[in-house]
Amino acid sequence: MRIVLIHSGGLDSTVLLYKLRADGHEVRCLGVDYGQRHRRELDAGQAICHDLGVEYRIADLRGLRPLLAGSALTDDVPVPDGHYTDETMKATIVPNRNMIMLSAAIGWAVSLRYDAVAYAAHAGDHTIYPDCRPAFVEAVRSAARLCDWRPIELITPFVDQAKADIVRIGAGLGVPFERTWSCYKGGQVHCGTCGTCVERREAFEKAGLADPTVYSGQ
Repeated sequence: MRIVLIHSGGLDSTVLLYKLRADGHEVRCLGVDYGQRHRRELDAGQAICHDLGVEYRIADLRGLRPLLAGSALTDDVPVPDGHYTDETMKATIVPNRNMIMLSAAIGWAVSLRYDAVAYAAHAGDHTIYPDCRPAFVEAVRSAARLCDWRPIELITPFVDQAKADIVRIGAGLGVPFERTWSCYKGGQVHCGTCGTCVERREAFEKAGLADPTVYSGQ
């Protein structure tokens, strides 16, 4: 298949990139700049794709930032520390983010006459992010098949898998985890304490694999 992948430069979407290519698909990658707190993930995505010889484009949607207020990723709201199960982590929800990114990716796929769009939502996101739930995925899948005369498929192979499973898959594919970026705070190295850093550390521990990520204080 010919696929547009939403690639943030994070661990999950990078593993999905490697998996799609290993499965023999033709892939182009889309990063989305919606005015988020930092560009570390986008820079990581661009570098990873460059080295793989994969086209990587960034959709400049920074003008949407005033419409996506109230999130720790787009507004003057502190990034919470702690585990994703904590109620405070809901501060990192960006209103309708995945719908916005998927819409842009589907539009590009339609213009390219590609077959599908892929994104790396996984089971660990369900309790916090409403736009990662299987019901949301199925609704967008239905819409993608109707938004053009030529249906676009939605590929979400990780939607029922834990992040530790994704780490294991990535290890088997030789993913350079140390080059991916997850931290919401965007410093020189991963902070190690925000929700996504905690989740990343736990995933490697549960997978029984060494974590190559450099965290603050190490």
